[in-house]
Amino acid sequence: MKTKFSLILLLFFSLISWSQQIEVNGVVTSASDGVPLPGVSVIVEGTSRGGVTDFDGKYSISVQSGEKLSFSYIGFKTQTVTVTDQTTINITLEDDVESLNEVVVIGYGTQKKADLTGAIATVKSEEIERTPNSNVAQSLQGKVAGVQITSNGSPGDSPTVRIRGVGSYAAGNNPLYVVDGMFYDNIDFLDSSQIESFSVLKDASSISIFGQKGTNGVIIIETKRGSREQKPVFTYNGYTGFQNAQNVVKMANAEQFVTMAYESGSDADIEFVENAIQRYGRSRVNPNIPNVNTDWYKEVLRVAPITSHNIGVTGGSENVNYSLNASYFSQEGILDMKNEYERFNIQSSVDVKVSDRLKIGTNAIFSNATKYNPENSAWFQTYFAVPILPVYDELNVDADPIPFSDARVLGYRGSQNPFPVMTFNNNRLKIKKILASINMEYQIIPDKLKFRSAYSHDYSAISERNVRLPYYITENSQREVSSIRRANVAYSNQIWDNTLTYTDSFGDHNLTVVAGSSYRDEQVNDFSATGNNIQGIGLESSWYLNFADPTSFSNQVNEIGDRFYAMAYFGRAEYNYKNKYLLNATIRTEGDSKFPKEIWVTTPAVGLGWVLTEESFMQDNGIFDFLKLRASWGQLANGSLGDSSGTRTVSTITTAINDVATAGIISSSNYTDLEREILEETNVGITARLFDSRLSLEADYYVRDTKKLVIPVDQPIVSNTILENVGEMRTQGIEVAANWSQTLNENWSFSVGANIATLNNEMTKINSDAGYFDTGQAEFRQRSMVGEPIEAFYGWEVIGVYQNQEEIQNDPIAVANGLEPGDFKFRDIDEDGDIDASDRAVLGSYLPSFVYGGNLQVSYKQFDLSVSFSGQTGNDILNRKRGEVLFTNDTNMDADFAINRWHGEGTSNSYPSSAGRRKAWNQRMSTFFVEDGSYFRVQNIQLAYTIPSSKLGDNMPEVKLIFTADRPLTVFNYNGFNPEVSNGIDRETYPIPAVYTFGVNIKI
Repeated sequence: MKTKFSLILLLFFSLISWSQQIEVNGVVTSASDGVPLPGVSVIVEGTSRGGVTDFDGKYSISVQSGEKLSFSYIGFKTQTVTVTDQTTINITLEDDVESLNEVVVIGYGTQKKADLTGAIATVKSEEIERTPNSNVAQSLQGKVAGVQITSNGSPGDSPTVRIRGVGSYAAGNNPLYVVDGMFYDNIDFLDSSQIESFSVLKDASSISIFGQKGTNGVIIIETKRGSREQKPVFTYNGYTGFQNAQNVVKMANAEQFVTMAYESGSDADIEFVENAIQRYGRSRVNPNIPNVNTDWYKEVLRVAPITSHNIGVTGGSENVNYSLNASYFSQEGILDMKNEYERFNIQSSVDVKVSDRLKIGTNAIFSNATKYNPENSAWFQTYFAVPILPVYDELNVDADPIPFSDARVLGYRGSQNPFPVMTFNNNRLKIKKILASINMEYQIIPDKLKFRSAYSHDYSAISERNVRLPYYITENSQREVSSIRRANVAYSNQIWDNTLTYTDSFGDHNLTVVAGSSYRDEQVNDFSATGNNIQGIGLESSWYLNFADPTSFSNQVNEIGDRFYAMAYFGRAEYNYKNKYLLNATIRTEGDSKFPKEIWVTTPAVGLGWVLTEESFMQDNGIFDFLKLRASWGQLANGSLGDSSGTRTVSTITTAINDVATAGIISSSNYTDLEREILEETNVGITARLFDSRLSLEADYYVRDTKKLVIPVDQPIVSNTILENVGEMRTQGIEVAANWSQTLNENWSFSVGANIATLNNEMTKINSDAGYFDTGQAEFRQRSMVGEPIEAFYGWEVIGVYQNQEEIQNDPIAVANGLEPGDFKFRDIDEDGDIDASDRAVLGSYLPSFVYGGNLQVSYKQFDLSVSFSGQTGNDILNRKRGEVLFTNDTNMDADFAINRWHGEGTSNSYPSSAGRRKAWNQRMSTFFVEDGSYFRVQNIQLAYTIPSSKLGDNMPEVKLIFTADRPLTVFNYNGFNPEVSNGIDRETYPIPAVYTFGVNIKI
């Protein structure tokens, strides 16, 4: 692979000789009064080369023949000129509002920002490219109000993306990604350098035309395309760097661990410590502890490299434009095992103007990735591994092939060493994805009525090879028989869209009408087989099923398949009067094969806008350059639920009737005959530009109700649950985004922005006998009930720790439960003198109530500095790994507990004692295990220096040097690696590393 890229780079740099520089000068003036304009941005389109006009409106710039110069200035329309052989180009700019004429990609079309009535946010492609990671969705973190991104540190894994919280319990909450017209659940196959535009649709009115797949919000992505009459522009973007674990959890060291073992009063724990001393000797520093002090996190973590290369060319002639990109991405994981991700992408597009009326376009993306999954159980084992155990045990001479240690040798119940599962497990995925699309657009009535037909086909193939190698550590820690699991998943998704678009203006009236249909065909086939006892298991060439014992396949061969059809008809009307009064109305009727009870569903939406600055009373107001009020309402049908399915069963049981054991039968059903959930949302907002358009402002308030919410309902007698449409949920919030941009002089310019979003989620209706529904395990209960957030943490409230025996004797609850100093006090909510199930309450929610982000950009001559930050508050995390001591008593504990534990009167009023943490009384679900998940993060810092081609010599490219620090600092109080936990339950969370890279961008 590296050889291929060297050849590509050699070819690329050989093209440098094509360049021919021209020095262009001129003056930029205002069309309204002829006054020269200082500070006008003069940029070579498609590059970062450029400058600004001086105090007299003059500029000078080196360009190549055929390149385009773009002149932009706040409050004026942007103007573009193609350079041929002229050396003087004078420009006159017309008045305008900053970027409101910018076109935004929406469903099945585009629209000017000034005409939008819904909540739509756009993110520039350069913002996406700043973040070095395997999934471009991660780049949205902190950049869009109302969008919450929860990172995942494992290479190749996708982040959790929530737009305006959660809208469903059973159907998932990830948004719909629309890439060049094709629908995706994730975009792990895209490279950031391939993206041209990024639009986030948040409200029901904006989303409605996409139908039931877009219930959780829509992110529209357009990949790069060339421009007509553009000379070929060659680019290379690349970076390399490293990842480093941040905020590593500190665990109790050997001295702290031994101290707690003796404090616990457990004879077994004390015996295990003494066994370690006998086996490994005594510490020279403290002879009362073993001569072992293992920091297990230090052992399993590593500094990991990350690399990216992209080579592209865009261009076009009078009738054809094209784009071609090839990219390579490689990332190793910070878990010290075979854990990495490698991806090679090719993206191409060609648009042909066949005639004045007919256009044809094609687009293709090929992605070939290899991913080695980590053994996530290693994080769990690392957290619990005792520090008095070494990684290797040279006394373990019977171990094969590596003498790893085993805590069972000391008397512990588990091996506790994470290295066997990291070393002897190999899980590889080969992921191939192809997106191919073709579209035809015909102008039936030129510039008024056009017909567009687009066919897209996404084909994905995932091949899994999961190998379990044999090993022997001790009699109770071994794998005698090797195994291999092979699985192949093939996924096919076809979409055929046909639309008619009519656009017309008559007098002060402007109208655009879209009518269309969309057909979707999804297929999936999953085949898997597992074999044992692989011959020649030591050679990777033997890792195939034909090397397995033929008799081992019994009941280990499976195949499933499914096919899904959907058909939709939709229409949208966009109308404005004098660019002052705006109307956007959408209706969509959709039918699919998953809901036999209700095959077809129709959902409407409408949006209104009023541009106040077009009114006479707002003219020359001195503050607002543009002010628009927006309001929208719409319904969405959620079709992401599973198919209606289930079984009816007859069971024989024995029960007591009149104190006599009586046999009988019970007929039960878990059949789900579901309807689609209906999301109904109202959104009101403002869009404003102030102070000569230096300040831009977007603000929205929304209320979203999920009706016919699908939730689990208990089935009497048979202790079973089925999914039914018997709930309702409401989510509401406020979103505000503001940005200030200003050019100070020809050398200095800056911009600063911030966004905030509030979120309030609550159940409003549950039609079941219980009046609530539970999720999670009984020991770590989550409960959804009216007036509280969905899946809220539910348990007891700790109000202190018993300090002495007198306090115990004065409390009947403590006496009745045999408590001791160092045990928790729980709040007796019902004040009945007992702590039982009725004393439980809501302890918190994993959903943040406040999410924010911000950015600062400063440019000085050829230097550019950008800093972004993000954060959230109001959410809680269940520190389940700390609570898992409930199941595994003989384990280590984090240093926070070791330092703050109760070990005598007055030492702590919030942590139990070493002995107390082993008691069921203190292990129950409580506020001790539910922690604050708030955090503040410096999201990204980037410093860039552009070397103009003129400084490198004749016929040389423009070079940009870039240093990036991604997630270098996170501030939080949660006792874990990081506070980003998608469902709020931290048991085996892969740490999110900081990433430091150095990159080079070259344009020719």
